[in-house]
Amino acid sequence: MLAAVDHVQLAAPPGSEGALRAFYTGVLGMAEVPKPPALAARGGCWFALGAVRLHLGVEEDFRPARKAHPGLRVTGIGAFARRLEARGAKVVWDDHLPGHRRFYSEDPVGNRLEFLEPDA
Repeated sequence: MLAAVDHVQLAAPPGSEGALRAFYTGVLGMAEVPKPPALAARGGCWFALGAVRLHLGVEEDFRPARKAHPGLRVTGIGAFARRLEARGAKVVWDDHLPGHRRFYSEDPVGNRLEFLEPDA
């Protein structure tokens, strides 16, 4: 039986780990999680904040997904959007999901990210 989502895996091009670390830790405020040694040799990096776990794995023929994305629930979405914009991230608001405020952004390699907060 399914119990929970353990993590979401996103792809990234070889050599992008520095830019990913700067974004996921510096912009989103996540912490880097050490990868097990057997997996660290493959490149990429893992991040976590609370129950949210994102794994970025290296893909030689990388192309960012333009539609697929993780949906990340946030609190204080307006302040969070301003934080991202102040750090140079793109914020595109979308009002097509009833009962929620949400926006889309991208990580430094073009992976689409959705941030949403239920209406109060």
